[in-house]
Amino acid sequence: MTATNHLLFELGCEELPPKSLKKLSQALLDNMLAGLKEAGLSYNQARAYATPRRLAVLIDDLETFQADKVVEKRGPALQAAYGPDGTPSKAALGFASSCGASFEQLEKLETDKGAWLIFKQAVKGQATAELIPDIIRKSLGNLPIAKRMRWGNFDSEFARPVHWAVLLFGQEVIETEILGVVSGRNSRGHRFHAPLDLRIGVPHDYLETLLQEGKVIADFEQRMTRIRDAANQAASKVGGAAYIEEDLLEEVAALNEWPVPVVGNFDARFLELPQEVLITTMQANQKYFPVKNAQGGLLPHFITFANIESSNPASIQHGNERVVLPRLSDAEFFWKQDRKQSLADRVESLGTIVFQKDLGTLLEKTDRVGKLATLIAEKLATDVTLAKRAALLAKTDLMTNMVGEFANLQGTMGRYYALADGENADVALALEEQYYPKQSGGATPSGQIGRILALAEKIDTLSGIFSAGLIPTGDRDPYALRRATLGILRILIENGIALDVVELLDAALDQFSHAFNKAETRQRVIDFIFDRLKGYCLDQGYSADEFEAVLAVGPTRPLDFMLRIRAVQAFRQLPEAESLAAANKRIINILKKSDQPIADSIGTLVEAAEKNLLVAAEQSEADILPLLAEQNYPLALSRLAQLRDTVDAFFDNVMVNTDDVTLRNSRLALLAMLSNQFLKIADISKLQA
Repeated sequence: MTATNHLLFELGCEELPPKSLKKLSQALLDNMLAGLKEAGLSYNQARAYATPRRLAVLIDDLETFQADKVVEKRGPALQAAYGPDGTPSKAALGFASSCGASFEQLEKLETDKGAWLIFKQAVKGQATAELIPDIIRKSLGNLPIAKRMRWGNFDSEFARPVHWAVLLFGQEVIETEILGVVSGRNSRGHRFHAPLDLRIGVPHDYLETLLQEGKVIADFEQRMTRIRDAANQAASKVGGAAYIEEDLLEEVAALNEWPVPVVGNFDARFLELPQEVLITTMQANQKYFPVKNAQGGLLPHFITFANIESSNPASIQHGNERVVLPRLSDAEFFWKQDRKQSLADRVESLGTIVFQKDLGTLLEKTDRVGKLATLIAEKLATDVTLAKRAALLAKTDLMTNMVGEFANLQGTMGRYYALADGENADVALALEEQYYPKQSGGATPSGQIGRILALAEKIDTLSGIFSAGLIPTGDRDPYALRRATLGILRILIENGIALDVVELLDAALDQFSHAFNKAETRQRVIDFIFDRLKGYCLDQGYSADEFEAVLAVGPTRPLDFMLRIRAVQAFRQLPEAESLAAANKRIINILKKSDQPIADSIGTLVEAAEKNLLVAAEQSEADILPLLAEQNYPLALSRLAQLRDTVDAFFDNVMVNTDDVTLRNSRLALLAMLSNQFLKIADISKLQA
């Protein structure tokens, strides 16, 4: 039985960047496990721990030694291993020398692809304790740290200065130098509650020792749970519930090793401000959790967390209340100042802001979006006046003090200011919903004017940025075009909007006056859109070949595309599907190889099987036409599936490429007629068995 031990590694340092802590912790774990895999070392399970002052990894039942193995090196081909006189060639002798062996120690490897000289060498496995230091150093060196720093007189670089390292394998310390410190078994507790060294006896003592002696909750998820529960308990004491967003919860957990809740209060007069303003002020600037009542309205309280059990918690409360007051006062001032000028009065000022150098100012973008919104509204038989008004005001809140201070409130403040100006409620809602969906899986616009504005704004941005040559590459997507494109698709598909996305693209491209290759840009944007649509379809559970089957027939209405792919997925479950897919593939290949144009009409047929297929195909064509008009693709494909036996009989009994040219042309025309019926829905020849 293989001997194992538990491994603990902890790196102690100054406070790490809170927004990066969880990412760094996971990366360290992943890097170390990758190193163990490369070394051929197995283990039972592994966990990562992280606090503001430490990154740690605990690995259970790690093998204490690598397994012995045979390393095989391949040398020259056997035919090049000997000279004409049968003696070893220079290549063979050189290979043996490079392996530290004699020619006689080489062996032969024969496969169906050839024969070679090989050298086999038994390599004894190393002790895990000897391998771990380099694995750790490599893992730390590959962490995703945006900017590394040096400290003291050390050459070492890390996100923050390093002060200690724990490295235990079972009961024993693996002593090595890591980032300028020598590893041992002493960790450190809370900076104020337990600043002295903490002795870790064995790896599995780690969590309990830090918790009981060090006042440190090392488990990140456990700390998040504790913060969530403590925030809600504290909020309940003032008659509400904590409003907790996951990103802020993670950040607060990354700021505290021993989180202690503190309830604070603010003047109730600030509740007259839009609650999004108060929430943003408390969350973004102060890392506070707002408190809401049962109806979802804000209460004049907040929950903050101190990284210490204070003997005077009231002083912490009062300090936070003093800090948040000027923040809320600033927001109140912005709100009052902004309302002195209507959004409509701010339109002309958009001409002072450049959207993109080739695409002009925000005012020029507003004009383009207005024309697109008008076109979309007309196609959807929606109030054009409201759509144009929403487009006109869409970007005006960017010129307000509030959005200047809190950029994430763009759109939201547009809605509030529009309502305060007496604008139509649908227009006001559209100003906020133009940015929907805001994140992956987020809600799409709920109002029709919002959908129109969101589509127009995103299509203008997508086509415009492509026309300027700023096409996303790799991870670089500064204009968030991937998100915008997915937003276009989701708005159309999930709200049942049957618009032609290529037609909208053409309308958008026609508005640009700068020099660019329109045809090339158009195709690039189309490819980009359908690449995003493929990702959407795969996420919805459709397969790649189902997507390709629909893409092959070129539908340009995303809603129609989804109706087709849904039908294709249902079709392939039918018992006739595999045979018909193969038959369609055969038909397409036959038609491609024809050196003559396919006739429009079907002439004389002589065999019973082909006559039967003609009758069946004519009947199926008549049957599916009304179904296609209704976009009832599942029923249409189900009807075409009934042709299987007739198609199989045709290929079993009829030679298409007969020497009789007239008959051959008739048969090709028959196959083309049959293929076209399927191609009215999808190219099922793309389906894999």
